[in-house]
Amino acid sequence: MVPFSFAGEDMALLEGGALYWAREQALLVADLHLEKASFFARFGQMLPPYDSRETLERVARAIRLSGARRVFTLGDNFHDGDGANRLEPHAAGMLAALTRVVDWVWIGGNHDAGAAPGTMLEELAVGPLVLRHEARAGELRAELSGHFHPKLRIAARGRSVARPCWAASERKLILPAFGALTGGMDVADPAIIAAMQPARMVHAVLPVRGKLVQVPVWREAA
Repeated sequence: MVPFSFAGEDMALLEGGALYWAREQALLVADLHLEKASFFARFGQMLPPYDSRETLERVARAIRLSGARRVFTLGDNFHDGDGANRLEPHAAGMLAALTRVVDWVWIGGNHDAGAAPGTMLEELAVGPLVLRHEARAGELRAELSGHFHPKLRIAARGRSVARPCWAASERKLILPAFGALTGGMDVADPAIIAAMQPARMVHAVLPVRGKLVQVPVWREAA
């Protein structure tokens, strides 16, 4: 875990895209997109199966590593409204076990349509932060969200590699997608920059070999 400060709160970035919030003993993940493979299989597009198992195993590892006692999911928890009904027994058992051992709070996203088992909230204020799925331009409260799947493209050794990253401004932090079969959008895409407003600067933030790396991707015009 790599220490990180946001809106005066002590946090930590975990490899894979999870965020740990120390004061709340909470793990935050965005865009699990559970049962994405089975959704596309219904239309003849075959993706590697068992993506839900892999994603939930990642969540379990992040809980063990961080010692989190709460989990907040920031929307697009299932890939579609029927995803929870398609969970195969092993994955369903994993999800049931995880929701028993930690206090689990679902924030809904545009893919969810009430799909997740248990209570789903549109947004939630926790301490000084508001948690929601999609960053709201003009929001003046400190905000944690997902939705955009930000990635930073890095040129190294003659080739270009895209890595999931956090998009951070003074008031907003957008988490990368946590699901096993999720793509991404360039962190400097105009849609992300617009959602981050108001801001003076936007950085791509990611852990690299145990250290915090921050790359400026946008600056307010002078």
